[in-house]
Amino acid sequence: MVMGEMTQDIELVVIGAGPGGYTAALRACELGIKTILVDSNPKPGGVCLHAGCIPSKALLHAAAVIAETKLSSTFGVYFDKPKLNIDELRAWKTGITDKLSQGILAKCKSAGVEIIHGRAAFEDSRYVRVEVFNSSPVRIKFKHAILATGSRPVTLKMFDIGSDLIMDSSGALMLKDVPARMTVVGGGYIGLEMGTVYAALGAEVTVVEMTDGLLPGCDRDLVRPLAAHLQQVFKAIYLNCKVTKVEDTGKGIKASLEGSGAPATLDCDRMLVSVGRRPMSEDIGLEKTQVEVNAQGFVVIDEQCRTKDKRIFAIGDVSGQPQLAHRAMRQGMVAAEVIAGKKSALDNRAIPAIVFTQPEIAWCGLTETEAKAQGKEVATTKFPWSASGRAFTLGEPVGQTKILFDAQTTQVLGVGMVGPRAGELIAEAVLSIEMGAMLEDLAVAIHPHPTLSETIMEAAQSACGRIDRKAREAARQKASV
Repeated sequence: MVMGEMTQDIELVVIGAGPGGYTAALRACELGIKTILVDSNPKPGGVCLHAGCIPSKALLHAAAVIAETKLSSTFGVYFDKPKLNIDELRAWKTGITDKLSQGILAKCKSAGVEIIHGRAAFEDSRYVRVEVFNSSPVRIKFKHAILATGSRPVTLKMFDIGSDLIMDSSGALMLKDVPARMTVVGGGYIGLEMGTVYAALGAEVTVVEMTDGLLPGCDRDLVRPLAAHLQQVFKAIYLNCKVTKVEDTGKGIKASLEGSGAPATLDCDRMLVSVGRRPMSEDIGLEKTQVEVNAQGFVVIDEQCRTKDKRIFAIGDVSGQPQLAHRAMRQGMVAAEVIAGKKSALDNRAIPAIVFTQPEIAWCGLTETEAKAQGKEVATTKFPWSASGRAFTLGEPVGQTKILFDAQTTQVLGVGMVGPRAGELIAEAVLSIEMGAMLEDLAVAIHPHPTLSETIMEAAQSACGRIDRKAREAARQKASV
């Protein structure tokens, strides 16, 4: 301990003020737990608010508006070519994040959460030392700690050539300019979302993906309509292709490629490298505690978000997959409640995931691949959005709704959909799975007409009809014996 260094004694310290961290702090204070929230950024909200979910969705909305103006010509409404003021667009995006950040500060102040801006590191299983910005360090003695430090973009040595023309997702969201030609390395959701934004703003976008399909791990039935659309939006998509070398030529980036159907080299004005995210579990003193970190850098936790150290909990991206803000927020609630002595656990059956491209993809619960791996006997039912009246009135009758259910009981196990506004529809599916709904529950629940939500009902009704026909046929065969 440094002479003159202040020590605070607190019941709970939360490290990281992202969605999981501030949710945990607010819930803890609701339950009467005196809490300090420590964050290394001057504004709370974490990566999600400042360099992820919110700014990307703001830019994606701008991209969607541009796409709507082009689509409108199909029904006789014409617009001039959009004029882009990139400074105003950037300011609008930043204004959104600033307002939301101020909202978090106001909530914390109202709830009695003390916020310290600085870099925290564990000294042991009882103390955290915070290097406070523009002030003296603070030493915090805690009864419990919640680790919510999040994640950062994966960096590969190949792309670390000292060129500001090579960006990660955070750099792409800064929107310094709109390049004439842009290469996106990685066909995951971040790469495709940002590629959609830059393509709408006027860039020629080329995607390089090392696997045999976009959005690896996502249901192929959902990916196909999106992939077909992106083939029209992007200049090129190269699958089974990898970058072997990059260089800054002074005029742009030259990438050497290796893959069937891909050119030997590819020139662009900017390159976005989006190949995943890694947990921020390093350089925070975890080795001085009993916290276990696995080979991928994730903190090992149980269903109550407890680590191997009885005093320390972990939530959000640092604690494993899926790295989603809403998972972190739910975990924050769980951790705070467990610390308060309540019976709480992350026992949710369905954690939704959304890809905010055009069209959107959303899914929750079990997938066919997971069902096969678990040896479950499942069946599926699909409803094409080309048969949806609402999809036609939106001018986008592209997509489908797919339901995975238990072949014996008809219990709904998973739902996926691709099409406009799919992300807004998936919550019904989440609730259905959480409540243990059967196909008939979705089939008989009256859905408003005409809406896209009807596609869930229609898919369920289609499966129920098939099941009824099979039952009648079986009954007839039995009667004829």
